[in-house]
Amino acid sequence: MSKAKDAQAVKAVLDYLNRQNRPYSAIDIVNNLHKEFGKTAVVKACEGLTEAGKIREKVYGKQKVYVADQSQFPDVDDGEIKEMDAQISQLSELTKRRGDEVRRLDSELKGLNNTISTEEAKKQLAELEKECSVCKQKLIKLKEGGNTITPQEKDKIYNSRKGFVKEWRKRKRMANDILNAVLEGYPKTKKQLYEEVGIETDEEYKVSPPEV
Repeated sequence: MSKAKDAQAVKAVLDYLNRQNRPYSAIDIVNNLHKEFGKTAVVKACEGLTEAGKIREKVYGKQKVYVADQSQFPDVDDGEIKEMDAQISQLSELTKRRGDEVRRLDSELKGLNNTISTEEAKKQLAELEKECSVCKQKLIKLKEGGNTITPQEKDKIYNSRKGFVKEWRKRKRMANDILNAVLEGYPKTKKQLYEEVGIETDEEYKVSPPEV
């Protein structure tokens, strides 16, 4: 790294520690300066500033932390400290209230975003009114005993019925074939098999596939 870059790193580290006036490790300083300078440059700057007496180094086990030289700052009396503590308490309370308000407004905003617009509501209302009108007309015909379905609809219903009855017979036949095959090697009666397996039959409910 060039001497100019080294000098920039020294100035950046010193300005940052004096401005924050809190202890930081070299890695913290690298990250807090958005990695503008590499770890090697920051460590070198910290060691040089420590030797020059511009910052202080504290060692905690294997960890080194650096902090601004406190002698450069004016003394603060107890009254000022208490006043600052009171301000911190007031600002913390204000921050909490503002945070609660932000969360409340955010929740309200989400609720509004999840509701439909006035135009969409009007559109849905018109569609429902149209559907309601059709249903009313159909109800009138039903009450009067008039023809309520078209021949095409009638044919569709009958064809669907034929398909369902055919499927009913087919499945019943398949089920009986399977059960009869099982009964060939089953040591108990058919009734006991049905009870054990939980099979319900048409005969039990007195129903049977209708004639098509």
